[in-house]
This record gives sequence, structure tokens and C-alpha cells, in this order.
Amino acid sequence: MLATLTAIFFIFGLIIGSFLNVVILRYNTARTFGGRSACMSCQNTLSWHELIPLLSFVILGGRCKNCQTKISWQYPAVELLTGVIFALLFLKFQDIFFLYTLPFALTYAYYGAAFSLLIVVAVYDLKHKIIPDMLAFIFGILAFLGLFFFTSYGFYPHLPGLWDFLAGPLIAFPFAAIWFLSRGTWMGLGDAKLAVGLGWLLGLSRGLSGVVVAFWSGAVLGALLIALTKKYGMKSEIPFAPFLVLGAVIAFLFELHLFPIF
Repeated sequence: MLATLTAIFFIFGLIIGSFLNVVILRYNTARTFGGRSACMSCQNTLSWHELIPLLSFVILGGRCKNCQTKISWQYPAVELLTGVIFALLFLKFQDIFFLYTLPFALTYAYYGAAFSLLIVVAVYDLKHKIIPDMLAFIFGILAFLGLFFFTSYGFYPHLPGLWDFLAGPLIAFPFAAIWFLSRGTWMGLGDAKLAVGLGWLLGLSRGLSGVVVAFWSGAVLGALLIALTKKYGMKSEIPFAPFLVLGAVIAFLFELHLFPIF
């Protein structure tokens, strides 16, 4: 039963991930998020069987059926990542699912939306090396509203405490300080804006834990890229939002509390 339900939520995540790819591709362009999808190379309109999340990429061998141009690995990667996160969200809140249907639906919808937005931010930053202000703003508003309706245990309307409100600014302060002191050469201000929402979404303990994971993973990957490739050097610009999102996902889904005092 549990395995079947997990698979259903995983498939649901794959479908959402397919839509997130459209958002990432078309955001800040003249195109809308609606309309038929087409090959980026030959502009051939894709058939339904070419749009099955993850499966179509495998069946087509990673190439357009019409022009044989390679399809970006972004598409299956985003779909798979979203599917895994949505499955893990179900497992995290499975007790609520079996006891209280409406609270589970509200909790799952909220965190599903929040992490979907974070995936868009991470991949967009990876592609364009910028975090759009509008996406950071929407995420911040969503996270702030969640302070009043959600806790680690799911949907629970309540009045947040002082530390809940301060978590966002406190998590963002180091990023803003690095941006200010380096005049934007070490880190962009977009990371600080994103960190405000992460602090409100995760709380202070998980937020700090996520930031630690982000810096650790960023340092390890950066060192590997410098050591193993010629493309990157000590002054190379590496987007940090993907690492912040990675840290947030790990801290939230696995209740990571490296600083349990908070």
C-alpha cells in the first residue's frame, strides 16, 4: 500500500517537473507558459507520446524524433528530481495522509508549491547565473504566509513566535554581508533575497543546517571542478542557489538539526 502510494506521488511529481521545465525555459521571454511544446532546434510541435515525463527521453534516446538534435539533460533531470522530492514529501507526511485528509492535502500542496518554486530558482540560476527578483519575492511571500499555517508536523494555524519571524532575516544576513563587503564579487544579492524565504520556510535550526550543507557541497563541487576541468579556475563564477536549494531540501526532508539549540 505504502509503496503504491509513494509511486503515485512520484509520478505526480514527474508531471509537475515537466511543467517546471516549461516555466524555466519560458520565464522572462515573450512566450507564455501555455501552448504546445516544440523542439528548440527544428520547432516541430511535439506529439503527446514525446511529452511523457522521463519515459519519452529514454525511448527517444535523448534526441528529437524529427531532427535528431540532442535533448538537454535538464528535462529528465528536473522531472526526476521533482518526482523524488514529491515522493519524499508524501513519506514525510504519510501519518497525516492516513488520519486527516484535508490537513494532508493543504500541507502537501503548500510544500509541493514551495519546493517546485525552489527547483525553478535553482535551475534558472544554474542556466543564467541570476536569481530573478520576482521568483525570490514570490517564494518569500509564500514562506512568510506559511509561518501562520504550517509547522514541522503539517497544517496547524497558529501565531508564530519571535524566532520564527527572525529566522528569515538572520539566515539572510551573512549572505547580504558577503555581498556588501565584496561589492557583489563573491556573492550576488539574489542569494540573500532567497535566503530570507528559506529561513521562514525551514526555521532557524534547519535553515542554518541547510546553509552549512550548501557551503559544504558548494566547496566540494567547486574544488572538484577546478581540479578535474580546465574550464573552471579560482575566479570562476559558480551559481550558489542550487546549493542553497539542495541544503534546504536535505534539511527539511530529513529534519537536519546541526544546531538544535535554536
